[in-house]
Amino acid sequence: MTAKLQRLLVPGLTTLVMLAILIALGTWQVERLQWKTALLAQMDAAEAAPGVPLLPAPEPFEKVRVEGQLLGNLRAAYGAEVRDSRDGPILGTQLIVPMQSESAHILLVDLGWIPAARRQSVRIPTETVSIDGYVRPAEHSGWFSATDSPATHEYYTLDPQAIAAGFGLHRVAAFTLIAMGPAPPEGFPDPAQRLPRPPNNHLQYAITWYGLAVVLVVIFAIYVHGGKTDVRRL
Repeated sequence: MTAKLQRLLVPGLTTLVMLAILIALGTWQVERLQWKTALLAQMDAAEAAPGVPLLPAPEPFEKVRVEGQLLGNLRAAYGAEVRDSRDGPILGTQLIVPMQSESAHILLVDLGWIPAARRQSVRIPTETVSIDGYVRPAEHSGWFSATDSPATHEYYTLDPQAIAAGFGLHRVAAFTLIAMGPAPPEGFPDPAQRLPRPPNNHLQYAITWYGLAVVLVVIFAIYVHGGKTDVRRL
């Protein structure tokens, strides 16, 4: 074995291992891209289709349809969000109202965004209604969560059990139904328009890993040729 081959043995093996890892990571991201693209296509189809009947244990973020009567005398506010209007920025919140479903269970419905000052004045239908929406799993407060105010029914963690306890309700579903659809003529509450979607950055990640693999090969090639460049040729 020549001196040059001895000099390149360890760096060469190291480069091969690193190259294999980078290519494997890039290929994994390509596979994730294909999976995520198919998942988003399924979500697009589900979003365009009517909601399926609500089962006792629905899948998280599944689009469902529920019929029942809204208990409009019980209203809670969830979160805080500022939106622009013709009169300037308006502080608003999500309007949470319990629904007595046909299955005799109660579930909390997020009817959409309203100006905070209009929580009690927004009209809630008294007749039986049918609502399309998606299932949002329960949240739980953490160390840095804003403090809820059960006395005024203002919450910053979407925990159905905690909100229901503030209403004095029992046998409440362990999830929240996020209403979807167009806003009513008066504009409020403004429900969700789309299903939540996971980010799809896998193409960028794949390009990054494959790009690093190319850079690694170039660096090793420079090292093989002595790591020197004749600046007079630049």
